[in-house]
Amino acid sequence: MVKLSKRLQMIADRVPAGSKLADIGSDHALLPTYLAQRGVIVFAVAGEVNPGPYEAAKRQVLESGLAKTISVRSGDGLAVIEAGEVNVITIAGMGGSLMASILDAGKSKLQGVTHLVLQPNVGEDHVRRWLLEQGWKLESEAILEEDGKIYEILTAVSVAEDANESLNELYAERLLPSNIKINTNRLLQLGPYLINEPSEVWFRKWESELKKLEMIEGQLKRSDAEASKLKAEQVGQEIREIREVLACLQKVKP
Repeated sequence: MVKLSKRLQMIADRVPAGSKLADIGSDHALLPTYLAQRGVIVFAVAGEVNPGPYEAAKRQVLESGLAKTISVRSGDGLAVIEAGEVNVITIAGMGGSLMASILDAGKSKLQGVTHLVLQPNVGEDHVRRWLLEQGWKLESEAILEEDGKIYEILTAVSVAEDANESLNELYAERLLPSNIKINTNRLLQLGPYLINEPSEVWFRKWESELKKLEMIEGQLKRSDAEASKLKAEQVGQEIREIREVLACLQKVKP
């Protein structure tokens, strides 16, 4: 039986029972193998664009005796599936911008898909923004730390076309304790659910991100170009807003 890392286990736990799954960028097909071995899924496509991981995925599936349940396919993004073939898609271990572009390029393949379980390594705001713009409801967010790296897992569900108002409510400007306002852009960046119950891991992530932003601000300030000065002001404002939110939530956490 395949054993998963903490990160992949959290993704697996969010796949509904009885699913037909497409795991995009499946690497060694560990996730679909694990789910098939436990009877969680009835069918899976393990998609992989890189030759080495593709061959490793084929070996994994054959050695596990799951060739009738898991179809290992070589291809880019959602090109490995047909419209209506699966109802759950998992994508993990890549940047949020790339993840959003894969989903956007494969929009025609999302027919019949009810759940997206997404784990971007960076740029989570790109994924949240894509989900919002394309009418997917962000249902839950999780954050974890493993081997010194911090990951977020975003689960989204398809909703009726007339549900846009409820989607927008999730990112509507809200008032935090101490009358601190948090706007849509910050909610997309920080996570509308994660700020409701901020964990120590979440605070560590954003302290680390602030250090990176401060380095960028410092580099921009050293430039004489007007565009760089303007960008430095924007980054400085971003830093102040995030620090304000973190300070506010630190005061009220249990």
